Amino acid sequence: MGPVLSRRNIRKYTDQPVTKQDLQTMLRAAMVAPSADDERPWHFIVIEDRQLLEQVPKIYPNAHMVDRAALSILVCGDQRLQKVKGFWSQDCAAATQNILIEAQHLGLGTVWLGIYPLPGRVESFRRLFKIPEHVVPFALVPVGHPAELREAVQRYDESRVHRDYW
Repeated sequence: MGPVLSRRNIRKYTDQPVTKQDLQTMLRAAMVAPSADDERPWHFIVIEDRQLLEQVPKIYPNAHMVDRAALSILVCGDQRLQKVKGFWSQDCAAATQNILIEAQHLGLGTVWLGIYPLPGRVESFRRLFKIPEHVVPFALVPVGHPAELREAVQRYDESRVHRDYW
């Protein structure tokens, strides 16, 4: 089973660090994601500072695993880089998914924590990480070596597939 079908959200991590090489590989994977008119509107904040990671659950209550991860990657969309207005969020979603898949391939664990489009979360992350107004924090991805094993699940649902027409 490949990395997409075996990928699971991981919320428990060991103390083992993520190598610089693995981090760069995940960021390279993010930056080859498809984007509208090849605009590539993304920026990435790599967060390794323990004090910053410990602040995240205070502004995002369901992010309790962030302060235990080796690092987190904050995916942001730069609205000034848009060539096709409004597609930045789809582009950032593709980049985020590529991070998750590449991490799985590298034997790392991740979970996608959504920030955009919730205004309160967007503003909280913008303040904490000193993000300029034209850049929107989109998603946070904690990354670490898994301290839990989660079996792949089968989620294929034929009732959600329509052929030629609804």
